[in-house]
Amino acid sequence: MSTLDQAPPATTPHPSDSPATATTPTGRRQAARMTGRQKLVLALLLGSQFMVAVDFSILNVALPVVGAGLGFSLADLQWIATAFALTAAGFTLLFGRVADLFGRKRLFLGGMALLGLSSALGGLATSPGMLLVARVLQGLATAAVTPAGLSLLTTSFKEGPLRDRALGLNGALMSAGFTAGAILGGLLTDLLSWRWAFLINVPVAALVVILAPSAIPDSRPAGRSRLDVPGAVAVTGGLLTLVYGLTQAGETGWGDPATLAALVAGAALLAGFWFIEKRSADPLVPVQIMKRPTVVWGNAVGLIAFVTETSLVFLLTLYLQKVLGYSPLATGLAFGVLGLGTVIGGTFGGRAVGRMGNRATIVTGGVIQAVATVSLVALGTSGAWIWLLLAATFIGGVGNMFMIVGFMVTATSGLPDREQGLATGLATMTQQVGITMGIPIMSAIATARMTALDGSGPDAVLSGVSLAILVNSAVVLVGAVLAGAFLAPRRAEHAPVK
Repeated sequence: MSTLDQAPPATTPHPSDSPATATTPTGRRQAARMTGRQKLVLALLLGSQFMVAVDFSILNVALPVVGAGLGFSLADLQWIATAFALTAAGFTLLFGRVADLFGRKRLFLGGMALLGLSSALGGLATSPGMLLVARVLQGLATAAVTPAGLSLLTTSFKEGPLRDRALGLNGALMSAGFTAGAILGGLLTDLLSWRWAFLINVPVAALVVILAPSAIPDSRPAGRSRLDVPGAVAVTGGLLTLVYGLTQAGETGWGDPATLAALVAGAALLAGFWFIEKRSADPLVPVQIMKRPTVVWGNAVGLIAFVTETSLVFLLTLYLQKVLGYSPLATGLAFGVLGLGTVIGGTFGGRAVGRMGNRATIVTGGVIQAVATVSLVALGTSGAWIWLLLAATFIGGVGNMFMIVGFMVTATSGLPDREQGLATGLATMTQQVGITMGIPIMSAIATARMTALDGSGPDAVLSGVSLAILVNSAVVLVGAVLAGAFLAPRRAEHAPVK
């Protein structure tokens, strides 16, 4: 039997890291509660993940101002976002495995230090090249911090209600971070300077680097395995070219030769990675783990959740600015309601998994998100429709977070601590590829519709957005139904967290 199919070895957690539970005279177990140390660990890890999420979107509103300030041409402006997305998605799986092999805490602290330094470099940039170097370094730091932080989170809280709650809060803050980034980017750019979109990271990163060494328990591997270099080269190259192709598809179209070449090369490298892993003595991703239904379906759900919600924000941005005439800052503020919905969904998502099980939570969240999304097809050209948008995005945000929490719990459950870096690396890669895939796919649908109508006015934009929203809703619903059909339920063995 493969070691991946065996139950994880029993471990005796440190008293300060164990959930406080008690048994009543009637024999009923009381709800587990976090210790003071666990709360501090959670605050530090969630703070770092929130900052990383903010970085994905904080420059979106400010891109034209950044370009004008540093002399970017209009055609090169996209590289400010692309340089970050490429490295963040391309190196995540590799760094997730490096965390397992060489120490999660060490990689996490190194990544946070690099994030602070690269943010300072970006804030002080005086040329396009200097800014792009900073964005690449920020992407590398994100690729290290996200899986290492998540694996520290899952190993600090044993499988059960406390981990479910921690992952729920993490998902809530990650999703809220994307929304907060858009709002914060607009505010900082309007009130101060776009440079503060970078510089705001520096004190936060410094605080985490100072406090984390003594607060976060070390997580070292029992033995040192060799790093699968051929597999690392194949998967990193495959993800880089795939994400590049997806990004270019949104700019130049799916039929562009460079886009097609990048997508084909990415698919070929990832296929080669699979065969390398089957023959490797120390694989980067053991093939057996990809045969686990929890890993396969958990990540499939996560991919759908991020593809649909991030692309929906893009579609509604088009609606608000091109149809209703909103400014970038007003658009960002309108998405504050979505951010509130994701925080609420993440807060209660862990409890939902504990009470209903992961499969029911995913299906429930998917149905809620699909129904809320399809209602947006009714949007019109009058400003009064903003109330439907606010209500639907709030409800849909709650449903989306139920799916994301269910995805994270499912994709990381049933695995020993030594493989949590790999599991969270896969989950993080799924998240970042989903974020990258969603916008070009839905943009292509909306653009095709507008082209068919031979117009770029409010009515044509609204028609294109409405068609893409309909497809978006259908994708969510199909994903939820398939997850309900093929994913085995997992129920918490402990009492719900209060």
